[in-house]
Amino acid sequence: MKIDAHHHFWKFDPAEYGWISDRMTVLRHDFLPADLKKEIEQAGVDGVVSVQARQTIEETNWLLDLADEHDFIKGVVGWVPLASANVREHLDAVAVRPMLKGIRHIVQDEPDERFILRDDFNAGVTALADYDLVYDILIYERHLPQAIEFVDRHPMQVFVLDHLAKPRAKDHMLEPWRKNLRRIAEREHVCCKLSGLVTEANWKDCTDEGLSIYLETVMDAFGPRRVMFGSDWPVCLLASSYQRWHDMVARFCDKLSSDEQARIMGGTAIDVYRL
Repeated sequence: MKIDAHHHFWKFDPAEYGWISDRMTVLRHDFLPADLKKEIEQAGVDGVVSVQARQTIEETNWLLDLADEHDFIKGVVGWVPLASANVREHLDAVAVRPMLKGIRHIVQDEPDERFILRDDFNAGVTALADYDLVYDILIYERHLPQAIEFVDRHPMQVFVLDHLAKPRAKDHMLEPWRKNLRRIAEREHVCCKLSGLVTEANWKDCTDEGLSIYLETVMDAFGPRRVMFGSDWPVCLLASSYQRWHDMVARFCDKLSSDEQARIMGGTAIDVYRL
């Protein structure tokens, strides 16, 4: 199967999605399964992993309901309050649903630059192993040093680094992102998504040539066995159509073997998220 390992659904409400600013007009309406199904059928993608966009248990259950209703949704990365003292009660309630494959917290928006190293948060992450859940890491590139220390605290936990850790592609900056990405890639229990890159670049001037150095860095660091394709739809629409980003990744992978391409475009996600 070809798998899109990262996308979102929402029913747009300005109060609930405050990060969607007035300049993001294309995102200010509903994005639901019927909309995505058209996109993936055109691109030849067979299934998707739905990822949380709000930090509420209600959204996690809604995504799980959608996965139960639509066969092409193969798994969900939801949210629970990992820093809560009663995190296991929340995990008990949602982990019984087989479509839950992972948990994510929007660390990039936390005012505390070292939030990912807090004891209460790490206690919640430690609990994930008992539920066989992946943890998705959402950070900016400046958080990579803390993220390296974080994953070292949990050597038996499977981690997926979202959006290449958001390099400063708009400014054409490689360092210190490249150095730190290579360091975190040395940890075999960390994988990386080829997603979210177009929106970190110049929205009006995303080209294969401009983005290839970032994709090459990830590939060299992680290798195809630990890299997976993700669209970040509908957020990608700020800079690129679904089809265009899919095709950019496919062109980048053309130089790889057919087995390596199959890993990136589906196999890695299937293994990591147990789809």
